Amino acid sequence: MLTPREDVLRKCQDAKQAAPILALASTDDKNKGLTQMAAALQDHQDEILQANTVDIEKAQAAGAAQAFIDRLTLTPARIAEMAQGLCEVAALPDPVGEAVQMFRRPNGLDIAQIRVPLGVVGIIYEARPNVTADAAGLCLKAGNAVVLRGSSDALNSNQVIVSVLKQALQDAGLPAGAINLIEDVSREAAAEMMRMHGYIDVLVPRGGAGLIKAVVETASIPVIETGVGNCHAYVDASADLEMARNIVINGKCQRPAVCNALETLLVHADVAEQFLPQMVQELQDNGVEVRGDKRVRKWACVKPAVESDWEEEYLDLIIAVKVVDSLEAAIEHVNRYGTKHSETIITKDYAAARKFLQAVDAAAVYANASTRFTDGGQFGLGAEIGISTQKLHARGPMGVTELTSTKFVIHGDGQVR
Repeated sequence: MLTPREDVLRKCQDAKQAAPILALASTDDKNKGLTQMAAALQDHQDEILQANTVDIEKAQAAGAAQAFIDRLTLTPARIAEMAQGLCEVAALPDPVGEAVQMFRRPNGLDIAQIRVPLGVVGIIYEARPNVTADAAGLCLKAGNAVVLRGSSDALNSNQVIVSVLKQALQDAGLPAGAINLIEDVSREAAAEMMRMHGYIDVLVPRGGAGLIKAVVETASIPVIETGVGNCHAYVDASADLEMARNIVINGKCQRPAVCNALETLLVHADVAEQFLPQMVQELQDNGVEVRGDKRVRKWACVKPAVESDWEEEYLDLIIAVKVVDSLEAAIEHVNRYGTKHSETIITKDYAAARKFLQAVDAAAVYANASTRFTDGGQFGLGAEIGISTQKLHARGPMGVTELTSTKFVIHGDGQVR
């Protein structure tokens, strides 16, 4: 029986050995691996679904919330989406070797900055087994090996998915060590992974605020923060109110358990009386619990909102609603309580839209569109490793380009300094 450290170290060593091979792999070889991985998911759909059923039944027996069950659940349609995501990643341009810039110095040196793989990418994530395939595919396309550590809730699903993907890679002539799953789901194993300096080049936590905080505070290797989404919609005084209703319903109800779902609605005082009664009723008709400030409760029967509601990522059919007196007040609220994920303004006023887009500090800022579009697939990235809410080294949905670094390559003809 391996200790947590031994299990983690062995998987990280396998990844470290595979990384140089992947860094030199051709685009054709990587794409072959991706397409065979996609086919394998479809071919082994029944095995994956059987394992997923075990995970779902365990979660239900433990009394998990429906939003959690939704994130955990795989279906034939979701497996098809996972496979399609891998095919879309294969179709993307290969970022490895791309010249970011090229120039010649006065002394004759030719200098190029080119994209190179990060090396070994570690992912710590919660009950989203689809992330297993997305992360593996994106890392492969960018020439990286990956070490995955999912939660205990999705262990059976992840074990089967990784087994299927590793075999597909081997069949394509690529090293099985390109994809590694830490099956020890103890906290000790997670802590060991966060200290794998010299093996893991960057660590990406994908999950709730508690997970991300724990990784940031514990890790001794570089971390890219992702995921927490307290997302806002602001309905401006000049908004098309029918458009606003559609965007709010989509943002809150289409899939409430994801990080780009809407959590807070801000409404300009000039349109509050006209907009809120119908909007609140429509939300409630869709099963949403509405919590409003004093002015919202003047026009609609809702629960009182408290200070913590403005900070909450509900990941559920709950929304906080507030009336504001100006665009500036809306921006101030978003920048104070938001998590720098995704924010939207609904307005016909170009100047108001431009000010909101410039002044709001978030990875994705929209005018007249739903925050639900903040997604690697929706942005044409094929899939995403996560949505970075920090400013270094990537921000927003992280696709293959964000999974590379750069190096300078210099050609001379005998120059000395």
